[in-house]
Parts: sequence; structure tokens; C-alpha cells
Amino acid sequence: MTAVPADGTDRGANRRAQSNVVGVALLLGITVLSLAGLTAAVGTVVEHHAAEADATRVAAQLDDGLDPVETTGPRRIRVAFGSGRLETVRRDIRVVDSTGVRRRIRAGGLVYRNGDHRVAFVAGAVVRGRGAESSLVDPLSITATRDAGGVLVVGAPRLNATGQAIAGTRGVTATLRTTVSHERTALGDDTYRVAVETEAPNAIERSFLRLNASVTRRDFDGDGVESVVGQFSGRRTAYLVVHDLDLEVTDG
Repeated sequence: MTAVPADGTDRGANRRAQSNVVGVALLLGITVLSLAGLTAAVGTVVEHHAAEADATRVAAQLDDGLDPVETTGPRRIRVAFGSGRLETVRRDIRVVDSTGVRRRIRAGGLVYRNGDHRVAFVAGAVVRGRGAESSLVDPLSITATRDAGGVLVVGAPRLNATGQAIAGTRGVTATLRTTVSHERTALGDDTYRVAVETEAPNAIERSFLRLNASVTRRDFDGDGVESVVGQFSGRRTAYLVVHDLDLEVTDG
């Protein structure tokens, strides 16, 4: 027989009721935390896919719009993305013969960044990513016969860029205005290497390998950005074609 307190209260029942309340409260707290974690995870996934879609879109726009080899005169390109930053950077292209650096072209580059996602236009190539994670969208503007003793044509798009960096998080449209002209110089017969300064060396290496060139890397000016150096076999008749874009970057 269970003893009942003088006041008639069943303290065991009270304890059970209190335990039930605590249990429900804990369950609700765990549920809220789980929902918060799920919401954060879903938000991260959505942001990643949005950034991936932006990078894909920008790569296609730069590939279609910046085509200096096939373009002459004025042109206007629109680059749209949901979030990120589009800006110009300093990049060099060097043509090296048996005596050393024969020509240095301050080519510049155009780079889009959104977190870990990156797209760049440099030396006519469009690349995604950086370092070992980079991939090629469009190759370098270089043509070479596969046999030693043939011809090498180095296309060197030079941005000559003016304007501002464009950035935002709620839908951005940048306008790229170019006025393209071309200057061709005969470099003569010699052995040649071409160096392209880039933060996406793996992609640029693959572009050189497509041209049957051997590749090395070198930081020519000590700025921390390496150049991928493509060496072409044998003596060649080389030409340098500088494509001046006179690029202007504006918002809207």
C-alpha cells in the first residue's frame, strides 16, 4: 500500500508529470536545432548551386563575347551574374627566343570571383577555377604546326582596360565595351618559348600540351603569380599578333 501525503498530493504523479514536461521541452529543443541545421545546410547547397550557375554563365558570356581574333572595331558585351565580383588584373605574356625575352606584352586579364568559384580571361583563353582545380573553357590564341621547323603564331590579346570593378549580391550586369585592332610583327626564325602569367596554371598547361609544346613554370617578375612556359620544338618562323581590345568595364 502506497503512502499518501497528508495534503492528499500524489508526489510520484507530480514527478512523472514534471518529467514528461521536461521530455517534451527537450524534444522540442532538439527538433528546433535539427530544423535550424537542416535550413542552414539547404541554404549552403542552394548558394553553392547558384554560384556554380553564375560561374557557368559568366564563362559562356566571356567565351562568346571576347573573341579578339575574330573581331575588329567596336563591340559591346553584357556579363550578368547573381552575385560576385568582376575585375581586371595585371598579367603578362612573354615571347622568349634563344637570346632571352624577345617581347613582353602587358596583356592584363579579366577575372570573375564568387567565393571558391572563379572564371578568367587571359591570353585569349577562358578558364574556370585556379591552381590544380582549374579547367579550360577556351584555349590560348596560339597556333603552331606540330612538326619542328614549322610556323608559330602567337596571338596576344591586350586588354588595355579602364573602368571599375563590378560587384554585388542581388543581380549584377556589367557592360564590356571593346574596340579591337590588330598588329602583326614577324619575329624571324629561332627557337621559341611562350610564357603566360596566370593563377590557373593547370588549365593553361593543357592548352600548351594541345599544341604539342612541353611545359614548365616560372615566376619572371617575383610577384607570386607564376607563368606557364610552353616550349616549341625546333627552329620556327614566328609571328606575334597583338590584339588590342581597349576594354572599358562599366556597371549596367
